[in-house]
Amino acid sequence: MNQEKIGKFIAECRKDKKMTQSELAERLGVTDKSIGNWENGRNMPDLSLFKPICDELGITINELLSGERLKKEKYQEKLEENIINTIDYSTSRINIIRNNLGILLVIIGVLLSFTAMTMFASESSWGSIYSVLGGIISMIGISKLTRNYIYSKRLVICIIYFILFFIALFVIDYISVISLKQIPRFCTIKAYFDNGIVCENPIYNVYRINIDTSNEYIIVDRKKEYTIDTVPNVPFNRSKSGIDNIIKYKNKYVGNNSNDGNLISSLPLSEYGYVFEIDSDNLGLIIDYHITDWYINENYYLEKSIVYNSVSIFSLIDNVKYIKYNFSGKTYEVKRENVENSFPNYENIIHDGINKDAFNKYLEEKISDTDFINMCFNKFVS
Repeated sequence: MNQEKIGKFIAECRKDKKMTQSELAERLGVTDKSIGNWENGRNMPDLSLFKPICDELGITINELLSGERLKKEKYQEKLEENIINTIDYSTSRINIIRNNLGILLVIIGVLLSFTAMTMFASESSWGSIYSVLGGIISMIGISKLTRNYIYSKRLVICIIYFILFFIALFVIDYISVISLKQIPRFCTIKAYFDNGIVCENPIYNVYRINIDTSNEYIIVDRKKEYTIDTVPNVPFNRSKSGIDNIIKYKNKYVGNNSNDGNLISSLPLSEYGYVFEIDSDNLGLIIDYHITDWYINENYYLEKSIVYNSVSIFSLIDNVKYIKYNFSGKTYEVKRENVENSFPNYENIIHDGINKDAFNKYLEEKISDTDFINMCFNKFVS
Protein backbone atom coordinates (compact mmCIF):
# COMPACT_ATOMS: atom_id res chain seq x y z
CA MET A 1 0.00 0.00 0.00
CA ASN A 2 1.22 3.46 -0.95
CA GLN A 3 0.61 5.34 2.26
CA GLU A 4 1.37 8.77 0.78
CA LYS A 5 -0.92 8.18 -2.22
CA ILE A 6 -3.77 7.01 0.01
CA GLY A 7 -3.34 10.10 2.19
CA LYS A 8 -3.55 12.47 -0.73
CA PHE A 9 -6.63 10.62 -1.99
CA ILE A 10 -8.36 11.01 1.39
CA ALA A 11 -7.60 14.74 1.35
CA GLU A 12 -8.89 15.08 -2.22
CA CYS A 13 -12.15 13.25 -1.46
CA ARG A 14 -12.67 15.22 1.74
CA LYS A 15 -12.32 18.49 -0.14
CA ASP A 16 -14.70 17.23 -2.83
CA LYS A 17 -17.24 16.68 -0.05
CA LYS A 18 -16.64 20.25 1.21
CA MET A 19 -15.54 18.98 4.62
CA THR A 20 -12.81 20.32 6.85
CA GLN A 21 -10.44 18.01 8.71
CA SER A 22 -12.29 18.84 11.93
CA GLU A 23 -15.66 17.89 10.45
CA LEU A 24 -14.37 14.57 9.12
CA ALA A 25 -12.62 13.87 12.42
CA GLU A 26 -15.85 14.53 14.35
CA ARG A 27 -17.84 12.18 12.13
CA LEU A 28 -15.24 9.41 12.47
CA GLY A 29 -14.70 9.93 16.21
CA VAL A 30 -10.98 10.70 15.88
CA THR A 31 -8.81 13.81 16.35
CA ASP A 32 -7.91 16.47 13.80
CA LYS A 33 -4.30 15.38 14.19
CA SER A 34 -5.18 11.84 13.08
CA ILE A 35 -6.78 13.18 9.87
CA GLY A 36 -3.70 15.35 9.26
CA ASN A 37 -1.37 12.39 9.76
CA TRP A 38 -3.35 10.27 7.25
CA GLU A 39 -3.43 12.98 4.61
CA ASN A 40 0.30 13.71 5.01
CA GLY A 41 1.15 10.02 4.65
CA ARG A 42 2.65 9.71 8.11
CA ASN A 43 0.47 6.76 9.04
CA MET A 44 -2.57 4.76 7.95
CA PRO A 45 -6.07 4.69 9.44
CA ASP A 46 -6.89 1.73 11.62
CA LEU A 47 -8.49 -1.14 9.69
CA SER A 48 -11.71 -0.69 11.68
CA LEU A 49 -12.05 2.83 10.20
CA PHE A 50 -11.79 1.83 6.53
CA LYS A 51 -15.55 1.38 6.02
CA PRO A 52 -16.62 4.52 7.97
CA ILE A 53 -14.08 6.59 5.98
CA CYS A 54 -15.38 5.22 2.69
CA ASP A 55 -18.99 5.87 3.73
CA GLU A 56 -18.22 9.50 4.59
CA LEU A 57 -16.16 10.12 1.44
CA GLY A 58 -18.41 8.20 -0.96
CA ILE A 59 -15.74 5.77 -2.17
CA THR A 60 -15.18 2.03 -1.98
CA ILE A 61 -12.62 0.30 0.21
CA ASN A 62 -10.95 -0.89 -3.00
CA GLU A 63 -10.56 2.72 -4.15
CA LEU A 64 -9.33 3.82 -0.71
CA LEU A 65 -6.60 1.18 -0.74
CA SER A 66 -5.70 2.01 -4.35
CA GLY A 67 -5.46 5.71 -3.57
CA GLU A 68 -7.54 6.63 -6.63
CA ARG A 69 -10.97 6.24 -8.21
CA LEU A 70 -11.15 3.06 -10.26
CA LYS A 71 -12.69 2.32 -13.63
CA LYS A 72 -14.67 -0.88 -13.99
CA GLU A 73 -12.06 -2.65 -16.11
CA LYS A 74 -9.39 -2.18 -13.40
CA TYR A 75 -11.59 -2.81 -10.43
CA GLN A 76 -11.10 -6.59 -10.18
CA GLU A 77 -7.37 -6.37 -10.76
CA LYS A 78 -6.94 -3.76 -8.04
CA LEU A 79 -9.23 -5.69 -5.72
CA GLU A 80 -6.96 -8.73 -5.76
CA GLU A 81 -3.87 -6.59 -5.35
CA ASN A 82 -5.38 -4.67 -2.45
CA ILE A 83 -6.47 -7.86 -0.70
CA ILE A 84 -2.88 -9.08 -0.75
CA ASN A 85 -1.58 -5.68 0.36
CA THR A 86 -4.12 -5.53 3.16
CA ILE A 87 -3.09 -8.97 4.40
CA ASP A 88 0.57 -7.88 4.35
CA TYR A 89 -0.31 -4.63 6.11
CA SER A 90 -2.35 -6.46 8.76
CA THR A 91 0.48 -8.92 9.33
CA SER A 92 2.96 -6.06 9.63
CA ARG A 93 0.73 -4.26 12.12
CA ILE A 94 0.29 -7.41 14.18
CA ASN A 95 4.07 -7.95 14.18
CA ILE A 96 4.61 -4.39 15.35
CA ILE A 97 2.09 -4.86 18.15
CA ARG A 98 3.69 -8.15 19.17
CA ASN A 99 7.16 -6.62 19.08
CA ASN A 100 5.98 -3.71 21.18
CA LEU A 101 4.38 -6.12 23.62
CA GLY A 102 7.60 -8.14 23.78
CA ILE A 103 9.67 -5.03 24.46
CA LEU A 104 7.16 -3.90 27.09
CA LEU A 105 7.33 -7.29 28.86
CA VAL A 106 11.13 -7.21 28.85
CA ILE A 107 11.13 -3.70 30.36
CA ILE A 108 8.49 -4.62 32.95
CA GLY A 109 10.39 -7.77 33.92
CA VAL A 110 13.72 -5.97 34.29
CA LEU A 111 12.18 -3.11 36.28
CA LEU A 112 10.30 -5.54 38.51
CA SER A 113 13.47 -7.49 39.30
CA PHE A 114 15.69 -4.53 40.05
CA THR A 115 12.97 -2.70 41.96
CA ALA A 116 12.46 -5.79 44.12
CA MET A 117 16.19 -5.90 44.86
CA THR A 118 16.23 -2.30 46.04
CA MET A 119 12.81 -2.10 47.73
CA PHE A 120 12.91 -5.24 49.88
CA ALA A 121 15.49 -5.90 52.60
CA SER A 122 18.09 -8.49 51.66
CA GLU A 123 16.80 -10.95 54.27
CA SER A 124 13.26 -10.76 52.88
CA SER A 125 12.31 -13.65 50.61
CA TRP A 126 9.99 -11.33 48.64
CA GLY A 127 12.97 -9.69 46.99
CA SER A 128 14.15 -12.96 45.45
CA ILE A 129 10.59 -14.06 44.59
CA TYR A 130 9.79 -10.88 42.66
CA SER A 131 13.23 -10.95 41.02
CA VAL A 132 12.55 -14.45 39.69
CA LEU A 133 9.09 -13.36 38.56
CA GLY A 134 10.63 -10.41 36.74
CA GLY A 135 13.06 -12.76 34.99
CA ILE A 136 10.20 -14.98 33.83
CA ILE A 137 8.18 -12.01 32.54
CA SER A 138 11.13 -10.59 30.62
CA MET A 139 11.88 -14.02 29.15
CA ILE A 140 8.28 -14.19 27.86
CA GLY A 141 8.97 -10.83 26.20
CA ILE A 142 12.09 -12.28 24.53
CA SER A 143 10.00 -15.24 23.37
CA LYS A 144 7.58 -12.87 21.64
CA LEU A 145 10.41 -10.92 20.02
CA THR A 146 11.89 -14.14 18.57
CA ARG A 147 8.61 -15.78 17.50
CA ASN A 148 9.68 -15.76 13.82
CA TYR A 149 12.63 -18.06 14.55
CA ILE A 150 12.37 -21.84 14.42
CA TYR A 151 11.32 -23.41 17.71
CA SER A 152 14.74 -24.85 18.64
CA LYS A 153 16.57 -21.56 18.04
CA ARG A 154 13.89 -19.64 19.89
CA LEU A 155 14.19 -22.01 22.85
CA VAL A 156 17.98 -21.68 22.97
CA ILE A 157 17.76 -17.86 22.89
CA CYS A 158 15.24 -17.83 25.75
CA ILE A 159 17.33 -20.20 27.87
CA ILE A 160 20.52 -18.19 27.28
CA TYR A 161 18.69 -14.96 28.11
CA PHE A 162 17.27 -16.47 31.31
CA ILE A 163 20.74 -17.65 32.41
CA LEU A 164 22.39 -14.30 31.63
CA PHE A 165 19.57 -12.44 33.39
CA PHE A 166 20.13 -14.36 36.60
CA ILE A 167 23.89 -14.09 36.35
CA ALA A 168 23.36 -10.31 36.24
CA LEU A 169 21.07 -10.48 39.32
CA PHE A 170 23.60 -12.68 41.11
CA VAL A 171 26.45 -10.26 40.35
CA ILE A 172 24.40 -7.28 41.55
CA ASP A 173 23.48 -9.20 44.69
CA TYR A 174 27.16 -10.03 45.32
CA ILE A 175 28.16 -6.38 44.86
CA SER A 176 25.46 -5.42 47.38
CA VAL A 177 26.82 -7.98 49.85
CA ILE A 178 30.36 -6.62 49.53
CA SER A 179 29.57 -2.89 49.44
CA LEU A 180 26.54 -2.71 51.75
CA LYS A 181 27.60 -5.51 54.12
CA GLN A 182 24.33 -7.42 53.88
CA ILE A 183 23.33 -11.04 53.45
CA PRO A 184 22.62 -12.23 49.90
CA ARG A 185 19.10 -12.47 48.53
CA PHE A 186 19.78 -15.65 46.63
CA CYS A 187 20.55 -18.51 49.01
CA THR A 188 20.27 -22.25 48.56
CA ILE A 189 20.51 -22.81 52.32
CA LYS A 190 19.76 -20.42 55.17
CA ALA A 191 20.49 -21.58 58.71
CA TYR A 192 20.43 -19.90 62.14
CA PHE A 193 23.01 -20.53 64.83
CA ASP A 194 23.97 -18.98 68.14
CA ASN A 195 24.12 -15.21 67.63
CA GLY A 196 24.00 -15.41 63.82
CA ILE A 197 22.72 -16.66 60.50
CA VAL A 198 24.48 -18.21 57.51
CA CYS A 199 23.33 -17.95 53.89
CA GLU A 200 24.90 -20.44 51.51
CA ASN A 201 24.93 -20.51 47.72
CA PRO A 202 27.13 -22.41 45.23
CA ILE A 203 29.70 -19.59 44.97
CA TYR A 204 30.16 -18.23 48.49
CA ASN A 205 28.73 -18.20 52.00
CA VAL A 206 27.80 -15.18 54.08
CA TYR A 207 27.70 -15.14 57.87
CA ARG A 208 25.77 -12.42 59.72
CA ILE A 209 26.87 -12.15 63.34
CA ASN A 210 25.33 -10.22 66.27
CA ILE A 211 22.05 -9.81 64.38
CA ASP A 212 20.18 -6.54 64.94
CA THR A 213 22.71 -5.12 67.39
CA SER A 214 25.13 -2.21 67.16
CA ASN A 215 27.94 -4.77 66.80
CA GLU A 216 26.45 -6.62 63.84
CA TYR A 217 28.96 -7.61 61.17
CA ILE A 218 29.15 -9.67 58.00
CA ILE A 219 31.75 -12.24 56.93
CA VAL A 220 31.83 -13.11 53.21
CA ASP A 221 33.40 -16.56 52.96
CA ARG A 222 34.48 -16.89 49.30
CA LYS A 223 36.71 -19.90 49.96
CA LYS A 224 34.09 -21.64 52.11
CA GLU A 225 36.66 -22.20 54.79
CA TYR A 226 34.29 -21.69 57.73
CA THR A 227 31.38 -23.57 59.26
CA ILE A 228 28.92 -22.30 61.87
CA ASP A 229 31.25 -23.83 64.48
CA THR A 230 34.49 -22.27 63.20
CA VAL A 231 33.39 -18.87 61.84
CA PRO A 232 34.82 -15.95 63.86
CA ASN A 233 31.98 -15.18 66.25
CA VAL A 234 32.86 -12.36 68.63
CA PRO A 235 30.62 -9.98 70.59
CA PHE A 236 32.16 -6.97 68.80
CA ASN A 237 31.78 -5.53 65.34
CA ARG A 238 34.62 -7.51 63.78
CA SER A 239 34.60 -5.44 60.58
CA LYS A 240 35.54 -2.41 62.68
CA SER A 241 37.40 -3.92 65.62
CA GLY A 242 39.16 -6.84 63.92
CA ILE A 243 42.92 -6.81 63.40
CA ASP A 244 42.50 -6.52 59.62
CA ASN A 245 41.09 -3.02 60.20
CA ILE A 246 42.89 -1.74 63.30
CA ILE A 247 46.39 -2.78 62.20
CA LYS A 248 46.55 0.39 60.09
CA TYR A 249 46.73 2.38 63.35
CA LYS A 250 50.00 0.78 64.45
CA ASN A 251 52.33 3.48 65.75
CA LYS A 252 55.56 3.65 67.71
CA TYR A 253 54.48 6.53 69.91
CA VAL A 254 51.43 7.50 71.91
CA GLY A 255 50.50 11.16 71.37
CA ASN A 256 49.32 11.18 67.77
CA ASN A 257 45.80 12.35 68.58
CA SER A 258 44.36 11.43 65.19
CA ASN A 259 45.87 7.94 65.18
CA ASP A 260 45.07 7.23 68.83
CA GLY A 261 41.52 8.55 68.46
CA ASN A 262 40.85 6.47 65.35
CA LEU A 263 42.13 3.35 67.08
CA ILE A 264 39.97 3.88 70.19
CA SER A 265 36.99 4.65 67.95
CA SER A 266 37.42 1.31 66.19
CA LEU A 267 37.60 -0.75 69.38
CA PRO A 268 34.73 -2.14 71.49
CA LEU A 269 32.99 0.25 73.94
CA SER A 270 33.38 3.19 71.53
CA GLU A 271 29.76 2.65 70.48
CA TYR A 272 28.69 4.17 73.81
CA GLY A 273 30.59 7.43 73.24
CA TYR A 274 33.85 8.54 74.81
CA VAL A 275 36.49 11.23 75.19
CA PHE A 276 40.18 10.55 75.73
CA GLU A 277 43.31 12.31 76.85
CA ILE A 278 46.99 11.49 76.65
CA ASP A 279 49.31 11.46 79.66
CA SER A 280 52.48 12.49 77.81
CA ASP A 281 54.66 12.49 80.92
CA ASN A 282 53.79 8.93 81.94
CA LEU A 283 52.96 7.64 78.44
CA GLY A 284 49.37 6.72 79.23
CA LEU A 285 45.92 6.78 77.61
CA ILE A 286 42.92 7.85 79.68
CA ILE A 287 39.53 7.03 78.13
CA ASP A 288 36.28 8.32 79.64
CA TYR A 289 33.26 6.35 78.45
CA HIS A 290 29.78 7.88 78.62
CA ILE A 291 28.16 4.96 80.41
CA THR A 292 28.25 3.10 83.72
CA ASP A 293 30.26 -0.11 83.90
CA TRP A 294 27.48 -2.34 85.25
CA TYR A 295 24.99 -1.26 82.57
CA ILE A 296 26.98 -2.88 79.77
CA ASN A 297 28.17 -5.97 81.58
CA GLU A 298 25.71 -8.49 80.18
CA ASN A 299 27.54 -11.71 79.28
CA TYR A 300 30.83 -10.21 80.54
CA TYR A 301 30.89 -7.61 77.78
CA LEU A 302 32.86 -5.17 79.93
CA GLU A 303 35.60 -7.69 80.81
CA LYS A 304 35.83 -8.93 77.21
CA SER A 305 36.12 -5.37 75.91
CA ILE A 306 38.81 -4.32 78.40
CA VAL A 307 40.90 -7.42 77.69
CA TYR A 308 40.51 -7.05 73.93
CA ASN A 309 41.15 -3.29 73.94
CA SER A 310 44.18 -3.56 76.21
CA VAL A 311 45.94 -6.24 74.17
CA SER A 312 45.10 -4.36 70.97
CA ILE A 313 46.38 -0.98 72.16
CA PHE A 314 49.58 -2.34 73.70
CA SER A 315 50.24 -4.39 70.55
CA LEU A 316 49.69 -1.46 68.20
CA ILE A 317 51.15 1.50 70.13
CA ASP A 318 54.67 0.55 71.12
CA ASN A 319 55.46 2.95 73.94
CA VAL A 320 52.16 3.33 75.81
CA LYS A 321 52.70 2.27 79.41
CA TYR A 322 49.19 2.19 80.86
CA ILE A 323 45.51 2.57 79.92
CA LYS A 324 42.89 3.94 82.27
CA TYR A 325 39.23 3.14 81.46
CA ASN A 326 36.88 5.53 83.26
CA PHE A 327 33.16 4.78 83.54
CA SER A 328 30.60 6.76 85.51
CA GLY A 329 30.58 3.93 88.01
CA LYS A 330 34.21 2.83 88.24
CA THR A 331 37.77 3.10 86.88
CA TYR A 332 39.87 0.22 85.57
CA GLU A 333 43.61 0.64 84.99
CA VAL A 334 45.69 -1.77 82.93
CA LYS A 335 49.49 -1.62 82.77
CA ARG A 336 51.61 -2.88 79.89
CA GLU A 337 53.81 -4.98 82.16
CA ASN A 338 50.75 -6.87 83.46
CA VAL A 339 49.63 -7.73 79.92
CA GLU A 340 53.12 -8.72 78.77
CA ASN A 341 53.64 -10.95 81.80
CA SER A 342 50.21 -12.57 82.08
CA PHE A 343 48.60 -12.75 78.64
CA PRO A 344 49.36 -16.17 77.06
CA ASN A 345 51.34 -15.98 73.80
CA TYR A 346 51.54 -12.19 73.84
CA GLU A 347 55.04 -12.42 72.38
CA ASN A 348 53.65 -14.31 69.38
CA ILE A 349 51.12 -11.55 68.73
CA ILE A 350 53.78 -8.80 68.61
CA HIS A 351 56.27 -10.91 66.63
CA ASP A 352 57.62 -8.91 63.63
CA GLY A 353 55.57 -5.86 64.56
CA ILE A 354 52.24 -7.66 64.87
CA ASN A 355 51.21 -11.09 63.69
CA LYS A 356 47.57 -11.06 62.53
CA ASP A 357 47.19 -14.84 62.59
CA ALA A 358 48.52 -15.00 66.15
CA PHE A 359 46.27 -12.07 67.15
CA ASN A 360 43.20 -13.96 65.90
CA LYS A 361 44.31 -17.29 67.36
CA TYR A 362 45.34 -16.15 70.82
CA LEU A 363 42.96 -13.22 71.36
CA GLU A 364 39.98 -13.14 69.02
CA GLU A 365 39.22 -16.87 69.14
CA LYS A 366 39.39 -16.89 72.94
CA ILE A 367 37.37 -13.75 73.56
CA SER A 368 34.15 -15.73 74.12
CA ASP A 369 35.81 -18.09 76.63
CA THR A 370 34.51 -16.69 79.92
CA ASP A 371 37.07 -18.53 82.09
CA PHE A 372 39.94 -17.27 79.95
CA ILE A 373 38.62 -13.70 80.02
CA ASN A 374 38.15 -13.72 83.79
CA MET A 375 41.70 -15.03 84.27
CA CYS A 376 43.15 -12.30 82.04
CA PHE A 377 40.95 -9.55 83.48
CA ASN A 378 41.93 -10.34 87.07
CA LYS A 379 45.61 -10.29 86.15
CA PHE A 380 45.40 -7.18 83.97
CA VAL A 381 43.35 -4.80 86.08
CA SER A 382 44.82 -3.06 89.06
